[in-house]
Amino acid sequence: MTTTRIILFAKAPVAGRVKTRLIPALGADGAAQLARRMLDHALNIASVADVGSLELCACPAPTHPDWQNIPLPAGCETSDQGDGDLGVRMARAAQRGLAGGQNVLLIGADCPALSAQHLRAAAAALHDHENPHDAVLLPARDGGYLLLGLKTHAASLFEAMPWSTAQVAELTLQRMAALGWRVALLEPLPDIDRPEDLIHLPAAFRPAHSINAL
Repeated sequence: MTTTRIILFAKAPVAGRVKTRLIPALGADGAAQLARRMLDHALNIASVADVGSLELCACPAPTHPDWQNIPLPAGCETSDQGDGDLGVRMARAAQRGLAGGQNVLLIGADCPALSAQHLRAAAAALHDHENPHDAVLLPARDGGYLLLGLKTHAASLFEAMPWSTAQVAELTLQRMAALGWRVALLEPLPDIDRPEDLIHLPAAFRPAHSINAL
């Protein structure tokens, strides 16, 4: 039976280099603390979901000293995001996972509301033989997406995409429709990218520093 590979895209939670759009509200250290909490959460739910293998696709490369104090779940594999824009990096990771004979779930580390249940539901949609889907999309409320599940590689999903805009999820769905794919669309969730998103942040994720935006 085909299993699922969760590929988590993440930056090392280093002050001044991660979650920079949140620095006006949290400061560089606070933004990095939050990034670390969200990374730990994403790694935990991906491990607990237990749908197959887990890969941290890291920036910088996982051998970089920035990652030396970041514990990973048992069995978690690592890879380097490498060069190129986000689409190039995601396409490369997805193609590699699919070539290994697994379905792929691409996720980020920006959504405390994302749960192991969401990951299991996405994996199940790709595996369901009675109600088959070619892809799964979990949109973000800002117009992007938080999860992309694939059974087949399609370059059009990653090329010439206006990343970090409100068009991404809709354009992705349009391109899937053009491929004739059947898509499982999950309920949108908030991600945490900008100061105005902090209203959606659970108390357990709040940095030690005060959040000026709340």
